[in-house]
Amino acid sequence: MELILKQDVENVGFKDDVVTVKNGYGRNFLIPQGVAQMATPSAKKVLAENLKQRAYKEQKMVDDANAMSATLMALEIKISSKAGTGDKLFGSVNNANITEALAALGHDVEKKFITVAGGNIKRTGKYTAKVRLHRSVVIDLPFEVVGTK
Repeated sequence: MELILKQDVENVGFKDDVVTVKNGYGRNFLIPQGVAQMATPSAKKVLAENLKQRAYKEQKMVDDANAMSATLMALEIKISSKAGTGDKLFGSVNNANITEALAALGHDVEKKFITVAGGNIKRTGKYTAKVRLHRSVVIDLPFEVVGTK
């Protein structure tokens, strides 16, 4: 079943993509939730026209995302968390903590666009997180988890 996505759907596609999904998934979940619509020939023509008009705006967004990626890569991010003996943390560090650290430095990135390998970090050390600033701009952001007593 071919559908046009009205918003980003994780592991399926991005907004305004024409995707092929299983019939049941499209009919029973995506369409009733208002996340997608049927990809009829007329809907495809309307989509093509909208994408043409949006191409210039999209290029500006990509340029802004590239500029932001350069500033983020220049940052030195340290996240402090309570630690016990050795390098083991009490609790864990995840994408919400990285979002807070970036906000403290003056950069707003939503936590849903930050992915930490393994989900949670439970030891001190240097790590990287994938940050999606745009659908075509994904950076590996280095950060360090330091322990406090």
